[in-house]
Formats: sequence, C-alpha cells, structure tokens
Amino acid sequence: MKKVLMVAVLIFFAAVFPAFALDGNDILKKVDRNLNPETFEMYRKLINIEPDGSRKEFVLYTLKKGADRVVSLFISPASEKGRATLRVGENMWLYIPSVGKPIRITSLQSITGGIFNNSDIMRLDYSAEYNCEKIEERDGQYLLHLKARTRTVAYDRVKMWVHSEELLPAKLECYAASGMLIKTLHFKEIKDFDNGIVRPAVVETDSPLHKGYKSVMIFAGIKRKKLADEVFTINYLSRVGNLR
Repeated sequence: MKKVLMVAVLIFFAAVFPAFALDGNDILKKVDRNLNPETFEMYRKLINIEPDGSRKEFVLYTLKKGADRVVSLFISPASEKGRATLRVGENMWLYIPSVGKPIRITSLQSITGGIFNNSDIMRLDYSAEYNCEKIEERDGQYLLHLKARTRTVAYDRVKMWVHSEELLPAKLECYAASGMLIKTLHFKEIKDFDNGIVRPAVVETDSPLHKGYKSVMIFAGIKRKKLADEVFTINYLSRVGNLR
C-alpha cells in the first residue's frame, strides 16, 4: 500500500511540476529536436557587423543528419561561391574548388571571419557535445548548466536559458575552461517554418573580446529532407550543390 501511495505522489508531482518529470539532459534533447528536425535542409544568411557599421554577408545552404553530421555550401558572395564545409563529430573540413581537395579546419577558427566560429556555424546537437550538470527555474525559463563532454568542444561550459513552455533556447553564455565569458548568443523571433517546425529565426552574438562587433545568423527554408550517408563524406563536398 505504501509503494502504491508513493507512486501516486510521484505521478502527481511530475504532472504539476514538469521540471521533476524532465532532467536537464532530457530538456536539452528536446531543445535540439525543437530547433531542428533530425534530418533537414535550410538556408542561412550570416552577417558580420563592424563597429563602424560596415557589413559583410554570406549565404549558406546547409544539410544535417542525426546528432553529429552537417555539411554547408556557400552560395554567396561570389568570392566564396562553391566552397563547402563538412563536420562529422569533432572533425571539420573546408573544400575550396580551386584547391580541389578538402583541408582540415578547427572549431575555434571562423570560415566567415566574424564572431561565429566554425563550431557555431557547423552546429551539432547540443546534447551531442554537452552534459547538463545542473538545472534551475527562473522566471518561466529553465537555466541549464552545461559541461563539455570532451576537451575538443569549442566551449568548456555553457549556460543555456530555455523557454519552459516552448523548450527553445532564449540565450546562451559560452565560457572557456578558465571561466572567462567568450560570447553570448541571443535567440530571437520565433517563427513557424511549417511542417511542425517552430523555432527562433534569428541568432545574434556578441563578445566581450570583440567590443563593438556583432554577428547575426538568419534562418530560412528549414525543411525535413531524407539524406543518404554519402552526402556527409569528404568525397561528396564538390557535389553538395546538386541537392538544392
């Protein structure tokens, strides 16, 4: 009888207080799926804004499959057109048509030269890179304290504020192993992309290390798409444009 009563109490608390029903890693996985389908295509515009107001823009076509495979093709500007990037887990490559073969790149470099680094641009599922060590509730949001699963991840720790109803990120603070704040990402303009995809359409980032600079990522055309494993290989990089 006591066991039955205990189970009933636990079910009651799980229904009334959702945080008890979900641990931080469960929430993080739901955030990943709410941000993106498991396999999809999308277009993005990346804008780097300098202190004097000058801007440089890039347009990318991106494909992602599973938690840890993503490939992108530069559509513009003309100087970058045809370049492609591939990320499989923590391994990253850049394909330059004039070179003819992929070269290795790292997560902390930036192929677009702005505050977004390669890890931000070739984003894996957060749950693939981070473990949630602690969860708090603050003003209708969850605050997830994330720790990198390996030393190769771009940020050692991340604080992620999540809208508790939508389970979408509102803000991320990214920290080095020393505890220094590297950058803050702000997720804005939640939009319905159809087919059940409702997520922020804009991500802005700033950094105390680059005062006066800002980078913006605008998302469009997010659609579910079946993709062969072959697409996410270095030999396919020269043909990514055929999938548009």
